[in-house]
Amino acid sequence: MTVGWGLEVARRLREAGAQVTVTRTHSAHHGRQAATEGAGRGNIVVAVGGDGTVGSLAGAVVAAGGTLGLVPVGRGNDFARQLGIPNDLAAVADLLLTGSVRSVDVIDVRGQIVVGSVYAGIDSLTSALVNRVHRLPARLQYPIAAVWAIATQRATEYRIVIDGVTQSIDAHTVIVANSGFYGSGMHVAPSAQLDDGLLDIVIFSAAGRLRLLKALRRVYSGTHLQLAEVTVRKGRVVAIDAAGAVAAYADGDRIGPLPVGVRVRPGALNVIAPPSRIS
Repeated sequence: MTVGWGLEVARRLREAGAQVTVTRTHSAHHGRQAATEGAGRGNIVVAVGGDGTVGSLAGAVVAAGGTLGLVPVGRGNDFARQLGIPNDLAAVADLLLTGSVRSVDVIDVRGQIVVGSVYAGIDSLTSALVNRVHRLPARLQYPIAAVWAIATQRATEYRIVIDGVTQSIDAHTVIVANSGFYGSGMHVAPSAQLDDGLLDIVIFSAAGRLRLLKALRRVYSGTHLQLAEVTVRKGRVVAIDAAGAVAAYADGDRIGPLPVGVRVRPGALNVIAPPSRIS
């Protein structure tokens, strides 16, 4: 899928009688500005891109009380996957015309809206590496970066506070998930639901590299939760800190160094989605 896909969707929407304005953005700030203006006029804002684009525009849509549509043309498209957005040009256009508007949860981290997940540890190192390996095919970028991160990253002592309850644990990574998917199709939080008002906190505790590689192989199917090193908690407000210098990332983009605090904002985002696929 390419950005040209978005232009073709726009053409199909116009042929169906919809009024469509295509805005080519040259920066994240420009995209948010265009989304704010469009949502403020009562228009549906359609994000043509991947999870980073969706997250960036979602914040503006939430602030304006608007509605977001998706044309998934990015590397990961994990939020679209969770929503059940079809991987077909005609079906995407039809969904934008006839789909249901659903209210879904988002994550608020330092005032920034995140639709998928916030994470630190091996996963944040993996995201940093993915952002440097654009020459690799998209489907290989995350797996290769993840293997490299596992080979180089050591466990760190984390202090995790979930709804006021503190846990200290040696871990390789901590993921606070709103959506169940990340990393181009990894089903890291299979029980995550977009409309339950809760976040899933997935913790990969200290383990040998072979065990981590086993978890990596199983995370696409969600069966990594069967491993003793992986635990899941649920909560609404989460704070993460680490003994060492660890950065937090959200949907592939750097947030900044730990500590970081996040909270769920239930039903804050209106999004066009298949009626039976909010989960």
